Amino acid sequence: MSDPAPPELAELARLDVPADAVHRLAELEGRGQARPFFTSDLSVNEFLLVKEAGFDPRGMVFGSSIYHIGLQRRNWGSNMELEKLTQAMYTARELAMARMEAEAEVLGADGIVGVRLDINYYDWGKHSAEFIAVGTAVSARGAEGTWRNDEGKPFTSDLSGQDFWTLVQSGYLPLGLVLGTCVYHVAHRGPMATAMQSMSNRELENFTQGLYDARELAMTRMQDEALRLGAEGIVGVRLEEKSHFWGSHVIEFLAVGTAVRPAPGAEAPGHPQLMLPMDT
Repeated sequence: MSDPAPPELAELARLDVPADAVHRLAELEGRGQARPFFTSDLSVNEFLLVKEAGFDPRGMVFGSSIYHIGLQRRNWGSNMELEKLTQAMYTARELAMARMEAEAEVLGADGIVGVRLDINYYDWGKHSAEFIAVGTAVSARGAEGTWRNDEGKPFTSDLSGQDFWTLVQSGYLPLGLVLGTCVYHVAHRGPMATAMQSMSNRELENFTQGLYDARELAMTRMQDEALRLGAEGIVGVRLEEKSHFWGSHVIEFLAVGTAVRPAPGAEAPGHPQLMLPMDT
């Protein structure tokens, strides 16, 4: 009877990670070779700073999910969240990130730095998109397991190599890349209201309130993810707004950042150091 597959390989199979990915990861680990090697999408400066922070790159890790995004009816004259679309965008990103994290587990990594989340559209369907998560898996030298989050998973972070070095030097732990999303329909104005407002300066209250509500929903969901990880705060927050293929009155608001907390026994951060980029 054959030996059972290691837990991390079983997780890859459960998440439908292709066999070629398993072969690629085995090569990175050095199975059948004199020693392992790594791949990385970090710039040279970022690579050196990640090494300086006490981490060794293990390899680029990927996650992908091609997802069909269904239709949802909306009220032409009302501000409203399109919850079905919100859930689709969230689930597709989570699938991609889970597969990326599973690849990092196979490499025995403590975390993933420089994570990028992208969406690609192809010719096979207007309502289908590929959600991609890409980053560089890293392992901490001499501190196995210390850097994993409370869920026992490798941390994820979209910070640059420079920001990651500064965070670690300041005594903080990255816990995970947290996100919140909201797909929102912004109400149309009727012909009469448009005509009456065309000659005057005034706030468009329904537009203001709609966008305000949508951003707040995305930000709150991002914060809730960070709290579940036991974070003290979120750094590097980005707010992105895209209409994708839904038209001008339907917008996705995406809030993304890296959840952090102080390392146990860490001293208070020192004074900031001036850093000049070398590639300008």
